[in-house]
Amino acid sequence: MKKTLMLTAAVLLGFSLSLGVAAKTLRLAYDADPVSLDPHEQLSGGMLQLSHMIFDPLIRWNKESQFDGRLASSWERLDEYTVRFKLREGVKFHSGNDFTAKDVAWTFDRIKTSPDFKGLFQPFKELKVVDDYTIDLVTDKPYPLVLHMATYIFPMDSAFYTGTDTKGLAKDMLKKHADTFASVNASGTGPYTVAERQQGVRVDFKRFADYWDKKSPGNVDEIVLTPIKEAPTRVAALLSGDVDFIAPVPPTDLDRIRNNVKVDLITMSGTRIITLQLNQDRRPEFKDPRVRLAIVNAINNEGIVKKIMKGFATPAAQQSPKGYAGHVASLKPRYDLNKAQQLMKDAGYEKGFSVTMMAPNNRYVNDDDIAQAVTSMLSRINIKVDLKTMPKAQYWPMYDERAADIMMIGWHADTEDSANFTEFLAMCPDKETGYGQYNSGNYCNKEVDKLVIATQGETDAAKRAEMLQKIEQILHDDAAFVPLHWQDLAWAARKGVHVEEIVNVMNFPYLGDLVID
Repeated sequence: MKKTLMLTAAVLLGFSLSLGVAAKTLRLAYDADPVSLDPHEQLSGGMLQLSHMIFDPLIRWNKESQFDGRLASSWERLDEYTVRFKLREGVKFHSGNDFTAKDVAWTFDRIKTSPDFKGLFQPFKELKVVDDYTIDLVTDKPYPLVLHMATYIFPMDSAFYTGTDTKGLAKDMLKKHADTFASVNASGTGPYTVAERQQGVRVDFKRFADYWDKKSPGNVDEIVLTPIKEAPTRVAALLSGDVDFIAPVPPTDLDRIRNNVKVDLITMSGTRIITLQLNQDRRPEFKDPRVRLAIVNAINNEGIVKKIMKGFATPAAQQSPKGYAGHVASLKPRYDLNKAQQLMKDAGYEKGFSVTMMAPNNRYVNDDDIAQAVTSMLSRINIKVDLKTMPKAQYWPMYDERAADIMMIGWHADTEDSANFTEFLAMCPDKETGYGQYNSGNYCNKEVDKLVIATQGETDAAKRAEMLQKIEQILHDDAAFVPLHWQDLAWAARKGVHVEEIVNVMNFPYLGDLVID
């Protein structure tokens, strides 16, 4: 009997290997784990990374900055207001429910209620269900970014989220930083299900057996995500073999990893802007553009890039990076301590004042060190900073509350478009529309808002670029915020973990397609 069992096992093993389906486990270490399982609770890079694991978008970006169909198999523009999407048939949710157009419509309606997402979808009039596997996205006016926005639509299992939970609350309840059904339960169509989750400790993902994408080369059956906040510890875990893949890689360890024969380093120029927001509602001093300009001139962002980021970033004087339509080539960093001191004197604040500042310590590369450097630099113009740094999970609720006078925020335009920065970071905050959702500085310029709205209906690329560049110039002249740098990207993995094929400038690794030798 024993010989029979051994023979059977050997045959089965050989069969699985011959099909290339040997089970693979990825031990993954990020600087933080997702704050929720609800894809609409928070618009952030970490949440979008999660969404690409347990949900699937209608379409997604590829390495050539073009669109690949996912749950949408094809699309066509019917007129200047309407784009029709054909949906894949035979797709299953993790619950076993069938995916149809009604799930896309349900998800679209939910997105329109999300404080973080609804601003993005203001140009959209409706989503029409044509039949079970056809939908139309309809805009109020000609809109050039329909496909860009379709990358944000990750259909949820409408039947799974219908009804009430054990507490008698609606399963589809959407509330930030709350223990809702959707925040701790998920049913998507993505390559992985969440098998176990201990917030801040570990998340286990299992390959979804009925995943629709049978052409994917991905062979990872299990992913164990461990959040490791401290960069040196994260790097040590990779080099010791405790984990297989880490992100981000700190600039201080780039050479160390690059020179290690057992691991691969993948780097990429990034487009995430790191900024400081100056809360004009909390500090009347910040309403004076001379004070804001003094702060911009007091902060040596080129020095921060050189000393703290070790050159692995690009100093910024605006939101839009080079290559974006809104980028203004003439705008340069403005560090000038003498000018900063004079501006403070002109504004009547030569003796300075005291402020509070908050920053994360595990969201952006070297965010803690950058915040401390800024604190030191502002002391030279007699602004005394009471700085608090904290893990990402604690920071975001504080950010939403605008809990400090100065707050750090990084933003990658997931639409790969300049307007996205301003829609979230610099438009007048409006809870009804969702515009300015992450504008913790409460900066408000009606001309900027008018221009942003105008860009949404402008299909002439040259005219639209002119408007976007005018926006950047206004924000620069107003010192609407403090631009620090565009953060470059770096990942590292042990040999045989082919992450280069699945990483991208959006920083959404498509882990479902990952191949491990």
